[in-house]
Amino acid sequence: MQSWPWWFSGICISAIMFFLIFFGKTFGFSSNLATICAATGFGKKIKIFEFNWKEQIWNLVFLVGSIIGGFIAKHFLSTGAPVQISASTIRDLRNLGFAAPVSIQPIELFGSDAIYSLKGFLILAIGGLMVGFGSRYAGGCTSGHAISGLSDLQAPSLIAVIGFFIGGLTMTFLIFPLIF
Repeated sequence: MQSWPWWFSGICISAIMFFLIFFGKTFGFSSNLATICAATGFGKKIKIFEFNWKEQIWNLVFLVGSIIGGFIAKHFLSTGAPVQISASTIRDLRNLGFAAPVSIQPIELFGSDAIYSLKGFLILAIGGLMVGFGSRYAGGCTSGHAISGLSDLQAPSLIAVIGFFIGGLTMTFLIFPLIF
């Protein structure tokens, strides 16, 4: 019912990365979209989806397992207590118009009132488009580059991770306050 310690999670991630490297596999969540597109036949029409998707079934299993794991964690392993964050973060969020979070997703962004408002819809649509385009343009998502790419000592992943941090800091300190 409690979060796992950071060091235990780190050991688990390291062990998984060791086995993936040993077996010649790479980790990345965004690659599942390409695998799904290839499996559904888009490879016949769009060149980027033309590959042997059956070699990536293990990654689809990981995707499904993550969804099932999230469901189990939410419905069977959660106490329902509010998310534990620092008082300074709660104060910063309040200054931007956000209430203290009771779950991972802020109600001001993901609640039905926000989704059905023009501003909320545009934020989610443009944000989703930017994440999707950015993942494709960068050749992978944050988890793929930061965990798998850096584990493989890939220079493009290091550049991508630096870009992710710069983008995150820019969003947090410059753009986010302008939006809210």
